[in-house]
Amino acid sequence: MKSIITAFLLIIYLQLPAQQQTPRTIYPGLFEDIQLNRIYPDGKTFVDMKPKMAPAAIMEAWLAAKDKPGFNLKTFADSYFEMPASRAVPYHSDISAGIEHHIDTLWTVLRREPVPDGSVSLIPLPHPYIVPGGRFREVYYWDSYFTMLGLQAAGKTEMIENMISNFAWLIDTLGFIPNGNRTYFLTRSQPPFFSMMISLLAETKGESVYAHYLPELLKEYAFWMRGADTLSRGNAVAHVVKLRNGEVLNRYWDFSDQPREESYREDVLAARETTQHPSVFYRNIRAAAESGWDFSSRWFKDPQQLTTIHTTDIIPVDLNGLLYHLELTIARGYKQKGKADSALLFKKLAAARRQAVIRYCWNTKSGWYFDYDWKLQQQTKAVTIAGATPLFFGMTNSTAMAKRMAAFIKQQLLAPGGVMTTQVSNHQQWDAPNAWAPLQYMAIKGLHNYGQQSLADTIAKRWTTLNITVFNHTGKLLEKYNVADIHLPAGGGEYPLQDGFGWTNGVLLQLIHTPRMDVLKKQ
Repeated sequence: MKSIITAFLLIIYLQLPAQQQTPRTIYPGLFEDIQLNRIYPDGKTFVDMKPKMAPAAIMEAWLAAKDKPGFNLKTFADSYFEMPASRAVPYHSDISAGIEHHIDTLWTVLRREPVPDGSVSLIPLPHPYIVPGGRFREVYYWDSYFTMLGLQAAGKTEMIENMISNFAWLIDTLGFIPNGNRTYFLTRSQPPFFSMMISLLAETKGESVYAHYLPELLKEYAFWMRGADTLSRGNAVAHVVKLRNGEVLNRYWDFSDQPREESYREDVLAARETTQHPSVFYRNIRAAAESGWDFSSRWFKDPQQLTTIHTTDIIPVDLNGLLYHLELTIARGYKQKGKADSALLFKKLAAARRQAVIRYCWNTKSGWYFDYDWKLQQQTKAVTIAGATPLFFGMTNSTAMAKRMAAFIKQQLLAPGGVMTTQVSNHQQWDAPNAWAPLQYMAIKGLHNYGQQSLADTIAKRWTTLNITVFNHTGKLLEKYNVADIHLPAGGGEYPLQDGFGWTNGVLLQLIHTPRMDVLKKQ
């Protein structure tokens, strides 16, 4: 298995310029010293910094100086590296101009051009793109779909096409879409929204886009399904799990078992507290990072303890919804190509996945979808809003099931500012009381898909009102919000609350441009 992983990583690195290795491989020893000594409060700072001279010269200088009396690591780092690039002109919100004007202006603030930023970790892309904002200075995979919802509402189809072209380039170059365009993200992806992006573009450009991007859709599918053909029952490899009855579903995974470079100190310290072998723990941490839910009690055996994380044991309902959509999108691409047999094959694969998700994740007693622990062969106990995603992807069997799910949301997850991410409060950012724009959107749209308009509109009104109220008080649109107490900020996580913010802007603009949400334009 290790040889497969090594070969996979080697292929990735061979397709990049020689100088584009990760910061840890470029600055061995120096990297660990800077990160473990917390020279910069945010672990992402150093891995994004620009060297002032050739890395080899920096390493030579460090080796010559590090053991001398009076050596100061912070002074050395500041002397040889520049802080990550920021915009030359600070952006100041004009609250009086209104929320739509603010978002329209932010498209230019968050836009990045296809040029290197001088850091050793950035992977330059061929076309312009939108970043989330704050510490997130690169494009992020699943964020981008929700950002595109706002670009669609704003009529900015060219930027949507640019971003999709970038993702297609990454697939063609690397064989998959990494978490973000940084070398330290090259061992994992993120929730696979590429097919959703293609469907969004098709709403403007027509059905031909399915055939145009079919090669990349197939490569994306091959990445997520690698190993499925030879996997025996009751086992898993990479992203694929074959259950004991023969059904094939997917999990999150990372091809590295080392601490994350962008959160190196946090991972090393946490590994000292877990009973897991460090390599297993790091893999579970990284797999959770691939999920985008980093971190959440959803992945923990003990909801209060990060050290009990076991992400790779879990088959997530939302990930399999995304792969269901990918299979159907590939079928549409083949249909456009006139290849009926191939289209039928992928429709059958999607149908089988849908039935497997219902079989293993639907809980008849609760009227809700839960993730599935494939090792224990039972559903997890975590109640999360991810359970609503089968409505979003159109995987739920009936309106009767949808009604039960709507009732569950009302009773278990509805809050003054929208819907909760989970029911657990533990200082993790993907837990209560926090809520996030993509999860709100998928719940709202999913409920609409199955005729549950009243609850969908309630959630949309509460969420958009919270966004706009916070903007009117602060001039900011934030990464996440406290929906339990709408007068308090969101918290938790490994870094301070970020503003900007790509997917919040995108979802908010899409919702206020939805006809049923016209009332929000008056706020």
